Amino acid sequence: MTDSDLMTDSGRVVRPDADGLRRAVEILRADSVVAFPTETVYGLGANAFSPRAVGEIYRLKNRPGWNPLIVHVATVEAARELAAEWPEHADALAGRFWPGPLTLVVRRAAHLAGVGADNDTIAIRVPAHDVALRLLAASGLPLAAPSANRSESISPTTAEHVIRSLPDVPLVLDGGPCAWGIESTVLDLTTGVPTLLRPGALALRALRDATGAIALRDAETEDGASRPSPGMSKRHYAPRATVILTPDVADVDQSGLRLPVGILTYEGSGSPGTEVLSANPREYAADLYAALHRLDDAGVATILVQEPPRTEDWLAVRDRLSRAAAPAG
Repeated sequence: MTDSDLMTDSGRVVRPDADGLRRAVEILRADSVVAFPTETVYGLGANAFSPRAVGEIYRLKNRPGWNPLIVHVATVEAARELAAEWPEHADALAGRFWPGPLTLVVRRAAHLAGVGADNDTIAIRVPAHDVALRLLAASGLPLAAPSANRSESISPTTAEHVIRSLPDVPLVLDGGPCAWGIESTVLDLTTGVPTLLRPGALALRALRDATGAIALRDAETEDGASRPSPGMSKRHYAPRATVILTPDVADVDQSGLRLPVGILTYEGSGSPGTEVLSANPREYAADLYAALHRLDDAGVATILVQEPPRTEDWLAVRDRLSRAAAPAG
């Protein structure tokens, strides 16, 4: 999709000015959905208290019902109202990292039976994006908001990505490219030791400074099984092209691969069909999804990806790439 294509869709892709926010609030209060920017990726938001609205998220995304949603709120106080318990760790983490790319899983308030995971938990965050916060304030609603794309596909970091993946979305607030470009870190506070459910934009090192020890999950959660957080599916964040992770893209025999072949690396120089991202893990993460979109747009059938270093700083990137490379079905 080109800029001219977006212009023809100008009725649905709107600036986040007073009129754009007014239109967005009207749609949300009518139990429909609106795509909006956050500092991580674009979200597909709906009134978290409306089963009809939340159902529209699942329908548009073709998202399986067992995959829960993160609820976005404007303040720590609003988050507390959704929780049955608010642990000490939640106070410390919220005070240091909210607004920001951190999602906390806590026990869900009893009166919110229809909101959250299949168990008694809810995943909550306060986004660090002016448009998201203004939308939350203007609507007065907690917004359930997964990434604004078809289930399993590449997350969107621009309004253009949203429209391409979800052509039937009623409205997109265009806030420009997302700064972090990768989803929030999800931390479960219902366990004895805070447990990492999804690595993300916020590094573990920063979290440990606030909580001390952080546990990692013992095993992957099988698709279809109950889970407290999104981002735990075996296949996720995947382009149309087949993704192959390899220690050295130059060593791969391409004769047996589906052609044409694209390359994603953080070393060397760019050439046609090659995306060279930063060797800095945060900068790499910020451009990862956009690079996968560019390769898909170029029509490559296979993407060879140089494996990132096996260090903690690269944990979130490795997680996204391993899920993107998982076989379909």
